[in-house]
Amino acid sequence: MMLYRDYGKLGFQVSAFGMGCMRLPRIVSGDTAEVDREKSYEMIRYAVDQGVTYFDTAYGYHNMTSEEVLGEALEGGRREKVRIVTKQPFGVMTDLKTGGGKTVLENARRNLEATLKKLRTSYIDVYLIHNIGVSSWEETKSQKIIEEYEKFRAEGLIRGIGFSYHGKYPCFREVLDFYDWGMCQIQQNLIDVDNEATEEGIRHAGRKGCALVIMEPIRGGNLATPPEPVKAIYDEYPVKRSPVEWAFRHILNYPEVSTVLSGVSTMEQLKEDIEIFSKPDTVPGCLNEEEKTIISRVREKYKSLASVPCTGCEYCLPCPQGVNIPQVFSKYNDGVMFGTFEPARRGYMFQTRFNQDASHCIECKVCETKCPQHIEIAGELKAAHEKLKGWVE
Repeated sequence: MMLYRDYGKLGFQVSAFGMGCMRLPRIVSGDTAEVDREKSYEMIRYAVDQGVTYFDTAYGYHNMTSEEVLGEALEGGRREKVRIVTKQPFGVMTDLKTGGGKTVLENARRNLEATLKKLRTSYIDVYLIHNIGVSSWEETKSQKIIEEYEKFRAEGLIRGIGFSYHGKYPCFREVLDFYDWGMCQIQQNLIDVDNEATEEGIRHAGRKGCALVIMEPIRGGNLATPPEPVKAIYDEYPVKRSPVEWAFRHILNYPEVSTVLSGVSTMEQLKEDIEIFSKPDTVPGCLNEEEKTIISRVREKYKSLASVPCTGCEYCLPCPQGVNIPQVFSKYNDGVMFGTFEPARRGYMFQTRFNQDASHCIECKVCETKCPQHIEIAGELKAAHEKLKGWVE
């Protein structure tokens, strides 16, 4: 039976497992891809029927079709059984070129109205400012986006206000402390304990009474199929669990967590996730000290498998050609560590869209003179690009 948790101070409970709608089944043909709607409908409806009450999507997922697919799948009485959470990226609100001459706040309202139509609903349970970060936070405040969200709430178009965040702890804390948010969504997993918003970010959200939603608990699927040195560590433990269950238990151990998102692409993945989140012992405090030690050893083993010794110090930046060198190496190292480049390629696609990928490197090697690790950056960037290019969406 699916387990449920309190959703911060908003006064309701949600399923501990939240179905993410960023990795729905796809039909890929040549250089194009689209959602496999029939398989997606089947999976979403199956999840609802198994007690999943939390569904996460966003304005831009699957080339702006994810919301539409979710709305279609929930028709026929299922919408009333679930909480829908979706997100509007700050960049979409502020893209005045495509807004037909509208202001930022007019864009925000227009985009929300489009989302409501796609989702076939009159309201959104929680509406997020998507991907708040250091580069956009000051402008988010100055453009009075939060105040506009409050208007949406007063009109009954949304019921809760939240934000999603990728980045370091200091900015996360600043954002969280600035406003009485209903929820926040951050990346965490057994690899990122000291990265992203960090474990301290989890604790701070709990102290604030803010509903905390965890994304990327499987690191984009990377933690599902560990390399042999990692698998050997798991195999030492007498209780046999899949790597996916180990990764989920790491997150579920935190009492501050309201729900854990998992993007699923197949019915088999969905059924496995629901089974794990239905086990009666997947509750806060579910890890004993020996199990925590196993996870710590797994983390260190993964780190030892990285190919490029980049620490993310950013001394190599700015690149004259705009290449985000640390991000390229982070994705490349993920592919090497986890033994698959598929999830990393999707992330690299976004770098390509912003002209920050390694294809722009002209081998000037200015970065190499500043790198404290003495990495031969130009050559490594070329190798990384060959491995990371090619994602179709």
